[in-house]
Amino acid sequence: MEVNDELIDKLAALAKLEFKGDEKKEIRQDMDRIMHLIDELNDVDTEGVEPLIYLTDEVQRLRPDSVEKSLDKAEALQKAPQKDSDYFKVPKVLNK
Repeated sequence: MEVNDELIDKLAALAKLEFKGDEKKEIRQDMDRIMHLIDELNDVDTEGVEPLIYLTDEVQRLRPDSVEKSLDKAEALQKAPQKDSDYFKVPKVLNK
């Protein structure tokens, strides 16, 4: 794959980034190095190598599930600083 200015511009648009002047040149050099490393990995002989499914042979020990008493909706809302019928009211975080 050839890394050119068109590809850099497309990736920048997808990632919502802006590259100006020398930044674009540096990103292009970085992308060229990454593509070179990927080409080197493609040349590695993996014949007979089993795929790695798990990183360790250890078995995860899980605790048994147990049902415990929890708050019902009315108890949870009782101590809420702001509420609206069945819901907690929180300040708006996202502006769209």
